Amino acid sequence: MKFSQKAIALGVLSLPRAMAWGSLGHITVAYIASNFVKEDTAAYFQDILKNDTEHYLAGVATWADSIRYTKWGHFSSNFHFIDAKDTPPTYCGVDFERDCKKDGCVVSSIQNYTSQLLDTSLWPSRRNQAAKFVIHFLGDIHQPLHVENVAHGGNGIHVKWNSNEVNLHHVWDTSIPEKMLGPIHRKPYVASIQWAANLTEQIKSGKYESDSKLWTGGLSLDDPITTAMGWANESNALVCTHVFPEGPDTIVGQELAGDYYEKAVPVIELQVAKAGYRLAAWLDLIAEKASGTSQLDDEL
Repeated sequence: MKFSQKAIALGVLSLPRAMAWGSLGHITVAYIASNFVKEDTAAYFQDILKNDTEHYLAGVATWADSIRYTKWGHFSSNFHFIDAKDTPPTYCGVDFERDCKKDGCVVSSIQNYTSQLLDTSLWPSRRNQAAKFVIHFLGDIHQPLHVENVAHGGNGIHVKWNSNEVNLHHVWDTSIPEKMLGPIHRKPYVASIQWAANLTEQIKSGKYESDSKLWTGGLSLDDPITTAMGWANESNALVCTHVFPEGPDTIVGQELAGDYYEKAVPVIELQVAKAGYRLAAWLDLIAEKASGTSQLDDEL
């Protein structure tokens, strides 16, 4: 689905504000998915989400974060991550039985809310909520520190960013994407549309064109756990190679806005691109199965 400049200008004004897979990452993932889903899928989810604009996915991409700390939404607080109890950089790996908390994790939540979306007997409000969780969690699972246990996913590792003290998780969630895109001045949707357009072009005919054909291999609605675990382990491997390749202790107190940033940029762009492309494929599968149509085509 292509965005007209007029539609963007009008539609963005009606979208909720967000401060910053901080918000920038999640919204960009959603716009990329909007660029690749089939027309029938777009119509299907526009109906579920009660939004017939181009922003039907992006407008709810950060909803799961907005409710996780509320009294009502606190039940979902553990659903955003899976704590890999590995020992980076000597060993990186996620094990579902070992690492998923009893009340759930991002892997089990992708399974749970996908199954709810496929259950057409559920109330529309339940399926609306399930769609918003799936859209968000597909983004979360591609952020390396959402699949790592060390220091609570990097939240307990204090580093510097332009001489200011922040935690490592925030650097990967927000600081790096914001520096990549420049000042957003409280307009993450505008910045995300532009970033998504660039990454979409790279997927269609640029540096990701060849590799992207492999990104949706092994997707299975019949086994969402295995599918999501594949994504989780792929993201987790980046903890050893790029998040703290020399170990968590060596990064404490370090300034990360220089060489570290330069090495992280291509990783974050790749993960956001993968998340958006895979979200499109996942939503296509859901819409096709729920509506009784054919399976996902070989090419999106």
